[in-house]
Amino acid sequence: MSRVRAVLASSALLAFGLVVLGCGASETATSQASAGSPVSAAQVPAAPPASSTGGFDGQRAYQYVADIVAIGPHSAGTEGNHRVQQYIIGKLKSFGCPVDQEDFHTPSPIGTVAMENIVAKIPGASPDIVLLTTHYDSKLIPGFVGANDGGSSTGVALEMARLLCARKNALSFWIVFFDGEEAFNFDWVDPDNTYGSRELAARMAVSGDLARMKAMLLIDMIGGRDLTIKRESSSTKWLTDMVWSTAARLGYQNTFVPAQSTIEDDHLPFLARKAAAVDIIDLETPIREGFWHTNADTLDKVSPVSLAIVGHVLVEVVPQLEQKFSSGKPA
Repeated sequence: MSRVRAVLASSALLAFGLVVLGCGASETATSQASAGSPVSAAQVPAAPPASSTGGFDGQRAYQYVADIVAIGPHSAGTEGNHRVQQYIIGKLKSFGCPVDQEDFHTPSPIGTVAMENIVAKIPGASPDIVLLTTHYDSKLIPGFVGANDGGSSTGVALEMARLLCARKNALSFWIVFFDGEEAFNFDWVDPDNTYGSRELAARMAVSGDLARMKAMLLIDMIGGRDLTIKRESSSTKWLTDMVWSTAARLGYQNTFVPAQSTIEDDHLPFLARKAAAVDIIDLETPIREGFWHTNADTLDKVSPVSLAIVGHVLVEVVPQLEQKFSSGKPA
């Protein structure tokens, strides 16, 4: 993932240990995964039809990822980052989503950096809020495009925004694209990480919106071809149970597995403020396969099938959250 950085000892990496401390924590099949690295149609598994995944279009989500990868490296504060911001904002507006561009400046190891969280605030019958979040910045590594780490979850979040902005919702949904999840240092050392999520959590606390927030769903690094998502141990249990039971009901129990890992990610600033949050992430597979935080994190590492699986689960979780927190009836 690109926003969350893992702080794993090298021995833990080699042993592929159970505890992960941190999570490192871009429709055409011919789009470039990185400069000069095309992906052929034969290499890309087709997503199931949207009619079988609750309306979530995995191919469309994959196209968003390909478009972001084609922009190139986009770490916070760079021209590439600004181009990705413009892309996300343009897509959200094309879906009819109301868009807030929340700019802020923050000190960092490379000096003060201008960042921007992008929030599609979709009103519902109730003012109570559910956050669906991702980060869109890439790791500050020359040539790093973050197809899986940041790109995959951004593609899924954009497709969820397309669906939710066209739907009559019983709750208010905020689709949040965090900037500055990734540390500027290679290692994940506090407070050099999760800049955007810490900023939004603080703003929501001041505005009173945090008191109306019922749940936060964080997605990151969810595009891998051998996707295996473990239960994140610090995440809120009832919300984790809801996501995993939904995945099992849909037949995805081999993707959303019962084993646990511990990840430092963009959900932690919200958990620290007593908000319910779950981190949906596969950090261990990219580490095992050797492309996490390397220039091998290219479009060929992303599967439209994996995007569709995660998107289908999220689509099915939405009405459950509405039933839990609202007496209103979604369309």
